[in-house]
Amino acid sequence: MTVVAQPIRFERHSSNFNRLRGRLEHQVGKAIGDFNMIEDGDSVLVCLSGGKDSYTLLDILLALRKRAPIDFRIVAMNLDQKQPGFPADVLPNYLKRLGVEYHIETQDTYSTVKEKIPEGKTTCSLCSRLRRGIIYRVARELGTHKIALGHHRDDMIETLFLNMFFGGKLKAMPPKLITDTGDHIVIRPLAYCSEKDIARFARSMDFPIIPCNLCGSQENLQRQNIKEMLGDWERQYPGRSQTIFTAMQNIVPSHLLDSNQFDFKHIQMDGSITDGDIVFDTDNWLS
Repeated sequence: MTVVAQPIRFERHSSNFNRLRGRLEHQVGKAIGDFNMIEDGDSVLVCLSGGKDSYTLLDILLALRKRAPIDFRIVAMNLDQKQPGFPADVLPNYLKRLGVEYHIETQDTYSTVKEKIPEGKTTCSLCSRLRRGIIYRVARELGTHKIALGHHRDDMIETLFLNMFFGGKLKAMPPKLITDTGDHIVIRPLAYCSEKDIARFARSMDFPIIPCNLCGSQENLQRQNIKEMLGDWERQYPGRSQTIFTAMQNIVPSHLLDSNQFDFKHIQMDGSITDGDIVFDTDNWLS
């Protein structure tokens, strides 16, 4: 008989849950501080999709705001894309119970995506472009100049490998960026949080999760293939994901091949290059 492992769920207010919440709050607070994501007087639009990541983001930001030394406004925003079967009452009811300021934007992007994208093709690219444009417009209308998204550490690592394998770039998701129009700053306060911790937290909080019927079930997504690859690595070599994430924060341009980032043509023998040929000393990697 095959035994299926059940996902871990902590009882709320248990010591395990309190440690988990404390870790997530610490990681979010550290990311906000490290990248100066939120400042006194900011108005932050928190994008809420109905998934575990955005629920966790909103919950942690509300908790941190209560004891933060600064004052900032939080507006929760959901984009109802008119997907078939989408329970339109779930998020408004949840947000009313929280007592948080919120806005529900209704735009039928589902029909547009289904009309434009052939059956069997991935819909994420067009869907994300449409969604992004609507979010920016709503943020401008609501007077929220910062936009918080629920991407976490594992999303950033997966994006790094997607760009390497399919885009030929060393590029991931930044923790903070200015939009193309220069009107808003996008922040990712969950940047230091692992998906595993977020999933445990969401289960323990019993958030009313809403599945994405548009893209969540697509089996041909390259991101899903990358996620499975990284999952296999993590099971075989526990801690590898964190090591990769740490590497993303320790870039050494002089030991790559991008002449736009390092002036290889004019290297001088003056000892100014750090690390030198230490790159070849690999014994400590194997211990």
